[in-house]
Amino acid sequence: MRTLLLASIRILSWPFYLIPARVRLGLIKGLMVLDSRIGQPKDALQRQFQVLDMADKVISERAMAYGDGVHPKHRLTRYHDFFVDNISPKSRVLDVGCGYGALARSIATRVEGTHVTGIDSDVPRLTQARKADNPDNLEFVLGDALHDLPSARWDVMVLSNVWEHIEHRVEFMRGLLNKVQPEKVLIRVPVFERSWHLPMRKELGIGYFSDSTHFIEHTLAEFADETARAGLMVKSQDIRWGEIWAVCVPLNIPGNVPGDVPSADA
Repeated sequence: MRTLLLASIRILSWPFYLIPARVRLGLIKGLMVLDSRIGQPKDALQRQFQVLDMADKVISERAMAYGDGVHPKHRLTRYHDFFVDNISPKSRVLDVGCGYGALARSIATRVEGTHVTGIDSDVPRLTQARKADNPDNLEFVLGDALHDLPSARWDVMVLSNVWEHIEHRVEFMRGLLNKVQPEKVLIRVPVFERSWHLPMRKELGIGYFSDSTHFIEHTLAEFADETARAGLMVKSQDIRWGEIWAVCVPLNIPGNVPGDVPSADA
């Protein structure tokens, strides 16, 4: 359906090919300026943020096409390195919400002796993950992480841009920790304090999430509170690319005692 829609857009947009790119951009900017002068500044700001959201979606779609199906952010932000660098050789790794498997493949190919299991409930994404060129030490499971995991044990649990998609995050994390019993949990989530746009949008009473399926984009205080209530101790965290990258350990492991969080950026 999506492919058909994009094909239709290409056909309908052919007259625009006759207009030079510089002129097209000028027309777009002109329409934005004209619209911004209609009504009160608050109303104009609300509309302009909607335009920004639409532009972000188009940019993301084109970025995926540019990357031949893999978003360039994986390469440009090098966030895979954070996970790879915090996983020991020969670890058993569970990637919760693995999507199309790009991170799981990085871990499986770059960390010696690992066995990686990715789980996701999104059928199209998991199908794409399984069709990729995967190493023998990587497997994918379709289903819910709390109910459909195979009987096994994992040393490290990964949640990369996943926790913010869960409504009842504390209960979800507690359930995972009880089921998986990892020694280490690696979490990556968007942080609220990444741009003045977010508090501005909140003040305007409009959505400020970067994804419509998010239930939260954590402030630093909210992240500290939720990890603690879920039974995790944050050993270290960095703020990079507008995200929190955190290394956590379950508090139910002997010797793990809550304390100050060392961080180079927080």
